[in-house]
Amino acid sequence: MIMTQCGGRIVNFDEVASVPLPQQTNTYVPVGYEDLVINTKKIADRLLNEYTFVKDQYALSGGENKDQRMFAVLQYEATENPEMGYAIGIRSSYDKSMSNGFCSGAQIFVCDNLMFRGEVTYMRKHTKNVWQDIEEKTMSTLYKGIDNFQNLAMDSEAMKDRTMYKDEAGEFLGRLFINGDMTPRQLQKAKKEWFKPSHEEFDSNTLWSLYNACTESLKTTPPNKILERHISLHDKAMALC
Repeated sequence: MIMTQCGGRIVNFDEVASVPLPQQTNTYVPVGYEDLVINTKKIADRLLNEYTFVKDQYALSGGENKDQRMFAVLQYEATENPEMGYAIGIRSSYDKSMSNGFCSGAQIFVCDNLMFRGEVTYMRKHTKNVWQDIEEKTMSTLYKGIDNFQNLAMDSEAMKDRTMYKDEAGEFLGRLFINGDMTPRQLQKAKKEWFKPSHEEFDSNTLWSLYNACTESLKTTPPNKILERHISLHDKAMALC
């Protein structure tokens, strides 16, 4: 997911590629937005041979000059399990306001308020040998992210095998609410999704369906809380398996 909350705007790749590259100095080595995205996608396509590229998303935001910060998300789908998604987040800047950054995993959050979180995260400043380090670290970040993603895929299978009855589902949602993982409005949304899911594939009395009802409701979580609440949800769900 990519969000813009601080004057940023959603754009396409051509707009990202058209932003002028700043001059290199003795202490600053610019990394072109276009090259950074293309390089990351080439590495991802090579490593993620069991996944299918689905779509990309981009955002640009200000700085002293226009479009000096770039954010991107590359989304992939597991070929044998289309319910599962894998994503790579990218960020960079031309005004020295932030390092080049990458995160990857089944759940990532990229926002123009400079929050940047994922299951695996890597940051690299715009200094000497930046491209060499980016290539090496991008590969290692993706490898680690794939391992974490595969564990999550196994967790989803365990959730599918766990039947959830009405009272038990109510207790689970109540614990999320009492522990502060859900607001009253999100609780009502999760309840509605549990009884009448928006997606047919989650129309079953399983923990997996309940889990997805909860993730649907958590989409309205404030940016600074969204990752920790997803982690808490996952931990509580797996405790039932």
